[in-house]
Amino acid sequence: MKFRLLGAVSAEDAEGGELRLGPEKRRSVLALLLLRRNRAVSVAQLTEALWVAEPPANARTVVQSHISRLRALLTEQGATGHGVQLATAGDAYTLQLPQGRLDVEQFDTLVAAARVEPHSVDVADALEHALALWRGPALTGTVASPPLEAWRHTLEENRLAAVEALAEHYQRLGDPARAAELLRAETVAHPLRESLVSALMLALFRAGRQCDALDWYHRTRESLADRLGVDPGRALNAAYERILRGEPVPETPAPVAAPAPVAVPAPAPLVMPAPPVAYVIPKPAGPPAIENLPAIDLLPRAPRGFHGRDAELATLADAVRGGPDGAIALITGPAGVGKTALALHWAHRNAGRFPDGLLFADLGGFSDRPDRDLDEVVAEFLAALGVAREDLPAGTTARSALYRRITTGRRLLVVVDNARDSAQVRPLLPAGADSVAVVTSRNRMLGLVAAELARPLPLAVLGPEESTALLARVLGPARIAAEPDAARELARLCDGLPLALRIAAAKITADPRRGLGAITAQLRHEQRRLGHLAAEEISVASALRISYEQLPPATARLFRALGFHPGPVIDAYTAAALGDLEPTAAAEALEQLAATHLVTETDGGRYTLHDLVWLYARDLSSRTHPAEQRLARERLADQYLYTGLAAVQIAEPGSKPCCEPPAGSHRPRAVAEFENADEAIHWLGAHRETLAHVIAGASPDRVWRLVLTQWPLILRRLRDGWVSQLEHALDATLECGDQDGESQVRAMLGWVLVSNRRLPEAVTCLGPAAELAARAGNQVGRSVALVNLAAVQAELGDNAAAGANLTQALEIALAIGHTHTVTLALQHLARHLLVTGRPAQAIERALYGLELMKDQIPSSRRVLLHTSCGEALSALGRHAEAHSRLQEGLAEAERIGHDEATAEVLSALAAAEDAAGQAQAASAHRRRAAELGSP
Repeated sequence: MKFRLLGAVSAEDAEGGELRLGPEKRRSVLALLLLRRNRAVSVAQLTEALWVAEPPANARTVVQSHISRLRALLTEQGATGHGVQLATAGDAYTLQLPQGRLDVEQFDTLVAAARVEPHSVDVADALEHALALWRGPALTGTVASPPLEAWRHTLEENRLAAVEALAEHYQRLGDPARAAELLRAETVAHPLRESLVSALMLALFRAGRQCDALDWYHRTRESLADRLGVDPGRALNAAYERILRGEPVPETPAPVAAPAPVAVPAPAPLVMPAPPVAYVIPKPAGPPAIENLPAIDLLPRAPRGFHGRDAELATLADAVRGGPDGAIALITGPAGVGKTALALHWAHRNAGRFPDGLLFADLGGFSDRPDRDLDEVVAEFLAALGVAREDLPAGTTARSALYRRITTGRRLLVVVDNARDSAQVRPLLPAGADSVAVVTSRNRMLGLVAAELARPLPLAVLGPEESTALLARVLGPARIAAEPDAARELARLCDGLPLALRIAAAKITADPRRGLGAITAQLRHEQRRLGHLAAEEISVASALRISYEQLPPATARLFRALGFHPGPVIDAYTAAALGDLEPTAAAEALEQLAATHLVTETDGGRYTLHDLVWLYARDLSSRTHPAEQRLARERLADQYLYTGLAAVQIAEPGSKPCCEPPAGSHRPRAVAEFENADEAIHWLGAHRETLAHVIAGASPDRVWRLVLTQWPLILRRLRDGWVSQLEHALDATLECGDQDGESQVRAMLGWVLVSNRRLPEAVTCLGPAAELAARAGNQVGRSVALVNLAAVQAELGDNAAAGANLTQALEIALAIGHTHTVTLALQHLARHLLVTGRPAQAIERALYGLELMKDQIPSSRRVLLHTSCGEALSALGRHAEAHSRLQEGLAEAERIGHDEATAEVLSALAAAEDAAGQAQAASAHRRRAAELGSP
C-alpha cells in the first residue's frame, strides 16, 4: 500500500487503485497517524485533531470506531504482510510504515538531495519530481482543526520553499522566463508572500519585462496596505530599487552546459486577434492585385490557427443571407470562447462579397480599456468612407444620420466587436439591404434581437475532439500524436475554452523541451489552475474578471456565493440559499448571469457553471469572511435537507418523516414543489451527485439527516453504491450521540448490505438497530429495524428467528396504528410465509396489506404484495387467479417505471406459467425479465 497526504488524503492498493477511506474524520485519523508514522499517537491527540470545537462526550468511542475501520482496511488489503501495521499500545496507536510508502517522505528526500548539491544540473529534476508529487492543497478532506491546520501550513511552507529553490535554479541555468512562469502561478495563489513576489520581480526583470516586474511591486504594496496595513519588507523594496536602477541581477552560471534542444516540428505561430483600434490600411496605386478586393479594409488580420467551428460558420452564413433591411448576426458567448476569432475568420473568407468596404471597430465593452467613444468610432467609419475631417458634423446623432445616408445602397461588411449593449451598436449599423453587420458580445443583447431583427448565434465551448484538434493546429500533429492521453486531459482541464487552450499551447511552444504532460500536471491542481492559464497580459482569470466587475452588485454577490456550491447543477432555490435571497430575486440574478454567459441555462430553470468559471467564483468566495462562508454552506445544506424531506413525503406518502431538522437550522424561504412521486424521485436522482458533495462538507448533525432523505431513491437503486455514504452517516450519528439517527441509518445500511450480498456485515450493522430505536422512543424505527434484521436472518437460513422478528414488527406497527409500517411488515411476512411453505397464510397477509393500500397510488410495495399473493395462489394450483394477480402487479410495476420490481413480477409470472403448462408464455416473460436485469 501507498499513502498520499500532498493533496487529498488517499491510499492506494498494490495495483494502484484508490481505496475508499470513508468520511472526513477517518481521513483525519489516518493523516495524523501518517504524519507521526512509527510514533505513538494518543487518543487525546487524535481527539484534538478531530474536533474544531469542544469534542462530544462519546469522542473516545468515535476515535476507536475509526481506528477499527482503518485496521480492517489494512487487513483486507494484506498490508500487514508488507510491514504496514496499526498497533495499539495502552491509550495510543502507532502506524508502522516502511520507507517509501508516503509521498511526504518522498518529497522530503528529493528536496534534501537537491540541497546537498545546489549547483548540480540534477537539482531541477529532483525538485520538479518533488513538486509533481503534490496533487492539490495538503491534507485535503481532513478536519480544519488547529493540529491539522498547523501541519497543513508546515507542508505548504515546505512546498513553497521548493518552488523558490527551483525558480532560483532555473535562473542559474539562464532561463528566467521559465522561473517567472513558475513563480507567477504561485504568486497569484499567495499574493502577500513577499519572498515569492520579489523573486518573481527579479525573474521578470532578467527576462526583459521590467514594466511587469514593477507592476507586481505596486500591486503587492497596495495589497499589503489594504489587507494588512503594512509597508513592503526589506527584500521587496530591495528588488524594486535594483530594478529601478537597472542593476544587473547577479548570475551564477550553470556548471554544465544545457543540452541541445531536441528538434520538433515547428508549430503554427500563436497570435491573439482583435487589436483595440481600427486603422485604415492604404491601398497601393493602380489596379488591385486580388480580384474583388474591397476598396476599404479596416479588418485586423485573420486569426491564425483557427480550426473547426464548421457548424457555427454555416449558421453565421445562413444568418447573413440578407433581407429587405440588411442582415445582422449577433455572436454571443462567454469570455475566451472565440467570438472575435469566429467573426474575423468568416469576414476574411467572405471579404470578396463586399466590394464597397470592410469596417471594423472594437468597442472595448469587455476589456480593461475604457469603452470606445461612439462619436469617435462613427467619425472613423465616415473618414474611411471618404468624408473629410472638416466635413464631419458635430455629435453622434448627426454623424450617425450621415453614416446611414452614405451606406445606403452600398455593399459593406461592418464588424462591431466586444459590444456591451444594443445602444452601442445601433449607430454603427449600415443602411440598405446589401450590407451585413456582425456583432460580438458577452451579453445576449435581446434588444438588438427584438428591435433590429439580429440573428443570435450563441457560441459554446469546444468539444473534446475540437479542443484536441485546435491544440494540434497550434502545436503540430506530431506533438499530439506523441502524447494523446495528455492532449485529451489538457483539453478537458481547459474546459474546451479556446483562450485557455491557446494559452496552454503558447506555454508549450515557448519551451520545446516541455511536453504536454508537464502543463497538464500543473493544471490538475484546481486551486492554481487559473494562475497557470496566463501568458503575459492575457489570462482566463482577467477575462472572467471583466465580466464579473460589470455585474450589478446583487448579481455579483450571488456569483461569489456560487463558488460555495460544490456540484454541477444550480437552480433558483439553491442560489437563494447560497446568496440569502428570495427565490424570485435569485432567479433574476441567475438570468442576468446567463445573459452574460457566466452560467449556462439547461432545462427546467436549472443552470450550470463551466469548470473554469466555477474555479473563478470559488476563488472570489474564498476571500469572504470565514463566518460568511460557514453560513452560506449551512444554508445550502439546509436547503437540500428541507427539500429532501418534502420529496420523501411525496415519493412515499404516509411514511413517517425520517428526521426533524437539527436545532439552529436555517429554514429556506421556499423549496421546490413536487406534483407526484415521479417528480420527487427524479429530483433526488438529479441532485444525487451535488448532494454527495454537500454531505461531504456538512456538519455531523446534518450529514446523517441529508443521507436519510434519499431513502426512497436508495430503495429503488439498492445496488447503486450507497454503502460508503451510509457508513459516513453512521459515523455522524455516533459523533452526535443520536440514538434515533443511529438506529435509522443502521436499518437502511443493513438493508443495502443485504441487497449487495454482504450478509455478515449486515447482521453486525442491524443487530443493535431495534434496541436503539426503542431507547429513542421511535416505534416505527423499531419495527422497520426488525423487518430488515429478519431479511438477513432469512438469507442466512434462520427462518425461525426471521419469523419471530417479522411477527413482532407487525405487532408493534399495529399497536401504534401506522399503516405505512403495517403494510411493510405484511409485505415481508407474506414473503416469509410463502418461502416457508405456508401459501394460504401468505395469501391472507398479502390481501390484508393490499386492502390497507387500496386507496393509495401504485407503488413498489403494492407490486411486491401482488407478486407474493400471485405466487402463493400458483403454489395452491389456482392458476387463473395467480395469472390475474401477477398481471395486475406487472401493470403497476410498469406504471411506476420500477425496472427491478417489473423484473421480479415477470420472473414470478414465468414460474406461474410453467406451473400452468404455458411454456411459451413463460419463456417470453423470462426474456423480458433478463433484459431488465432479473434479480
